[in-house]
Amino acid sequence: MVPALLLSLIGLFGASPVIAATAAATPTAAVVMPDLTTSLYGVLAVIIFVLAYVFVIGEEFFLLRKSKPMIVAAGLIWLLTGLAYAVNGDTETAGPALQHNILEYAEMFLFLLAAMTFVTTLEERQVFGALRSWLIVRQFSLRQVYWITGALAFVLSPVADNLSTALLMGAVVLAVGNGNRQFVTVGSINIVIAANAGGAFSPFGDITTLMVWQEGLVPFAEFGRLFLPSLVNWLVPALLMYRVVEKAPPAADQHGKTRMRRGALAIIGIFLGTIVFSVLINSSLHLSPALGMMTGLGILKLYGYWLAKREPALRDTGHLSQHQAENIASMEYTQGDHTDVVRRFDIFHVVERASWDTLMFFYGVVLAVGGLAQLGYLSLASEHVYGTLGPTLANIAVGVLSAVIDNIPVMLAVLRMAPDMDMAQWLLVTLTAGVGGSLLSIGSAAGIALMGQAHGVYTFMSHLRWTWAIALGYALSVFCHLWISAT
Repeated sequence: MVPALLLSLIGLFGASPVIAATAAATPTAAVVMPDLTTSLYGVLAVIIFVLAYVFVIGEEFFLLRKSKPMIVAAGLIWLLTGLAYAVNGDTETAGPALQHNILEYAEMFLFLLAAMTFVTTLEERQVFGALRSWLIVRQFSLRQVYWITGALAFVLSPVADNLSTALLMGAVVLAVGNGNRQFVTVGSINIVIAANAGGAFSPFGDITTLMVWQEGLVPFAEFGRLFLPSLVNWLVPALLMYRVVEKAPPAADQHGKTRMRRGALAIIGIFLGTIVFSVLINSSLHLSPALGMMTGLGILKLYGYWLAKREPALRDTGHLSQHQAENIASMEYTQGDHTDVVRRFDIFHVVERASWDTLMFFYGVVLAVGGLAQLGYLSLASEHVYGTLGPTLANIAVGVLSAVIDNIPVMLAVLRMAPDMDMAQWLLVTLTAGVGGSLLSIGSAAGIALMGQAHGVYTFMSHLRWTWAIALGYALSVFCHLWISAT
């Protein structure tokens, strides 16, 4: 039993189903590859991946961005993979396999780059700041803010990713609950759960759902079947935590009123149109959604050019360098009794602010996991996990595992295992991988980000006190999905 569990755990770090014994055709004979999972190269590759992921999990402790160890690990793992095949007389298999993984990442990279640029542009145009200001000015009670921020996180995360949504709503909770530790704690937990649950029923809500959609395993329309289970996943713990929220009024507003900048509404329209266009070309023409997103990004750049021509220039740039004057947006410089304001919109400056650490981390994960798969670990793991437990229990376990390990490599492992599952089971693993990270504060990017935002108030231990309620919501959401699928 123990060896099976170890193989299952190792396998969840793999990708791309590859038979361990591979036949490579040559002009003279066929070279039969041995089981590379037991070779020195395979063992070293697993050790490298585990060590890299130790640094990923301990990012806050080591103060080392998670992309750095994963990029290095990816290179070393593929070096070992190439050597393993070459030593066994096959110099033709590893290269095309690597190219396939790079191509797969490139498609995802373009999609994510466009989506992140849109979200960052909306932030630069103060769309999110205006929403936050509106909520604070309305002077809602703490209980009202609790439900409003949770509901908005659930509604916004399917379009804007769960990380951006969590940070926006977290800022509201901190502003209105200033000094009220209990409210900030349960309000932050509520937002993390809602953002993760909302992202689970949309291809645009999380990288894992995007991967499932782009693989063609779940059509866009089918994600709607996860709406009710996702809602249950959020509402159950939200109702249980609600009883500790005070009826007190919010803290005094310490922020001035924020207004959306010029062009904000047009950019929202371009973003929504881009999403619709991406979905349509994928469903009707079977073209990659990345094409639609990059086309929309090009339209955004053209609009940005028009917008920059119409925004006020610097009143006085005498004391600013040319780099500051041309590339810095929305920043005030004070000299003496007057302030110079740079207001020109620069789309390339916005692109620079995209989360490059996330994009590079994703590169490391895709290639590292792909290398482990090429060594044969996924075939082995699929046999032990899905063959022994069955799809339902295995998919539930995937969600629990994603509370400890980032859901990206976990979901990528499942995709590369390619277990024989029907639509209901693919939707189940999409749900569990998306919401399982809510079980612990370190289980999702939203939780980690809010721990930094509400430092010292919302912590790992404060989240752990409510894990029982979150686990109940997780279990009921799974039962809800299974019930819907059976009817």
